[in-house]
Amino acid sequence: MKNFKSTLDIQSVLTWPDWAVFFLVLLATFLMVIYGQVQKKKDMPENESFMDLLLMGRQLTLPMFVATLVATWYGGIFGVTEIAFKNGIYNFVTQGVFWYATYLIFALFLVPKIHQFDAVTLPDLVGKMFGPKSSYVSGVFNLFNIIPVAYTISLGIFIEMVFDIPQFYGCIIGVVLVISYSMIGGLRSVVFSDLIQFFVMCSAVFLILTFSMFTFGGVSFLQHQLPESYFSLLGENSIGTTLVWGFIALSTLVDPNFYQRCFAAKSTHVAKKGIFISTAIWMMFDVCTTAGAMYARAVIPDATPHQSYLIYGLQILPTGLKGFVLAGILATILSTMDSYIFVAGTTLSYDLVPKKWKGKTMFHHLGVCFAGIVSIFMAYSFKGNIKAVWKTLGSYSAACLLFPIMLGYLFPKKISDNQFIFSSILGVIAVTFWRNTSLGPFWGQVDELYAGLFATVVALGSSTGAKKLIQHYS
Repeated sequence: MKNFKSTLDIQSVLTWPDWAVFFLVLLATFLMVIYGQVQKKKDMPENESFMDLLLMGRQLTLPMFVATLVATWYGGIFGVTEIAFKNGIYNFVTQGVFWYATYLIFALFLVPKIHQFDAVTLPDLVGKMFGPKSSYVSGVFNLFNIIPVAYTISLGIFIEMVFDIPQFYGCIIGVVLVISYSMIGGLRSVVFSDLIQFFVMCSAVFLILTFSMFTFGGVSFLQHQLPESYFSLLGENSIGTTLVWGFIALSTLVDPNFYQRCFAAKSTHVAKKGIFISTAIWMMFDVCTTAGAMYARAVIPDATPHQSYLIYGLQILPTGLKGFVLAGILATILSTMDSYIFVAGTTLSYDLVPKKWKGKTMFHHLGVCFAGIVSIFMAYSFKGNIKAVWKTLGSYSAACLLFPIMLGYLFPKKISDNQFIFSSILGVIAVTFWRNTSLGPFWGQVDELYAGLFATVVALGSSTGAKKLIQHYS
């Protein structure tokens, strides 16, 4: 399109009002963290307990619950806009619809159950459902699912594009920034920073879509400029490939961040209602990002896919709003990364350390630092491929934990500690084998996630059958 470029020197298009707005948003975020600490001292004049650090005293109100849950879920904005840039509304199906269904399942069926356990973390809940060994194993699996690799990559991409710093060093700078404020006040700091980030990120994607529609027109413009497959639910993908994303979305049912917010909520009612409201907001957010990325594809088709949304957004907006949207995209990444890195530190310091060190604030801080370092090296090993991170780590989480934990809800006390471990480990072996073995033209088309899910179900069925057989003849 005329006057729109596929590549952009971002610093050259930003004026001093843009930079002023950008840094004011960052300043407001850190001021909210400080405000949260001031409020904590008023509400809690004595020393903060470790449980307050992790769950904010289980006093998360509905507005805070919605803001922090919504903000936590969209750090991979470069990933979802890349999928939309390449595939159109297929992104809305795989990164939206499947997830909405999962959120509603969580709200309607799991929220009432999880509050009965009075747990602190997801592995703690698993331990109360199955046993101490299951708690440890689920903690290990969850740790690798919540190391914020995709969001470290996103932050590195952002810093590289905006400040012309190599992506690897951008990852390091971003991780240090997030660690610095995540350790100040625990979950409270994360939640209060999310309040600003929630507003900015939602406003930013809405502005990009609004200006796009006023500049180029609505759906008819996109239909004229884009291939027909961009308006197909499957795009150019098979049903099997598409459904893999559905199972990955189901991994939300075993996602520690979702559980932590529900554990921290004031009541079951707050958690359930908060998820319903959040789902409606996520739906609107996904409409904005998917459509915005499709406009980017229509206007600058030669742009690098993962950079296209930001490059397009900075050209469609007027001075001042460029800085606001830039801050909004950064807020989208930070709000997810700080939550994941905080929960990773929690998993290490509460679920995986020896009992004598459990609940020590110092070990939580060390856990946060360790999670940040690991995320940098894993981001480097994945070579900046956000989609591959989601696919790989999501497959392991869904395949190894999903069925055992869901069956634990449905059939309390029917699955033993050893059965849980056996099924989860067999799922890991199946996924790893399927990923790294040449299986021929037919079986090679079967995704490793399906192999892991099948192995987990077989393991649970066979171990349960063997247990009944032994009991019958003993």
